[in-house]
Amino acid sequence: MRNQERIFIVEDDVTIVGLLQKHLSQHYYIKSVINFRAIIQEVEEFQPDLILMDITLPYFNGFYWTTEIRKTMTMPIIFLSSADDEMNAVMAMNMGGDDFVSKPFSLPILDAKIAAFLRRANSFSKQKYKVEHYQLSLNGILINNETHETIQLTPTETKILSLLIEHQGQAVSKEALLNHLWEGEDFIDQNTLNVNMTRLRKKALSLGFDRIHTVRGVGYLIQ
Repeated sequence: MRNQERIFIVEDDVTIVGLLQKHLSQHYYIKSVINFRAIIQEVEEFQPDLILMDITLPYFNGFYWTTEIRKTMTMPIIFLSSADDEMNAVMAMNMGGDDFVSKPFSLPILDAKIAAFLRRANSFSKQKYKVEHYQLSLNGILINNETHETIQLTPTETKILSLLIEHQGQAVSKEALLNHLWEGEDFIDQNTLNVNMTRLRKKALSLGFDRIHTVRGVGYLIQ
């Protein structure tokens, strides 16, 4: 079923869950939460492309679960809630949500939002930045999928590592990296690149990622 995009529903109102499942299953593979104490485990097992998240839930609210999900995962999260005041919408965004839809919601509007987020996510996911069990997301999170530990890279570090991963097994020259980072602007020198590379290696090593090698006189290589 992986050819269908997956949507995970975190909602405790069985009527709404039934409505969403019936409507969305026409185009997507849908699953809803079973154990409200183990939402993280269910998300990790299902690997959804998008999550619909209610705010008021048993045990822990949607803000809590979104914060937990955001520690290791980057899929779009759309909040669904009858709590439609501005403060909840702001809180949803601050906790890592991507959008907020108030109940009762319009299904065509929800459809459009879901489609837009999935299009955007798919355009990013075509670029795979993986080295064995390590994965780099475009928002700069490097994750060790064996230990589930993560680190946050700066935008510059992310650009460096993504280019090296794209060419893993091949040496990437310093000139190519400079052009990729700063489009050949003359005031950026190799010392700036060296500083960023040193910091990137130190951060990556904290996850056990020691694949960045210096090719003397050329540049860098991931192997």
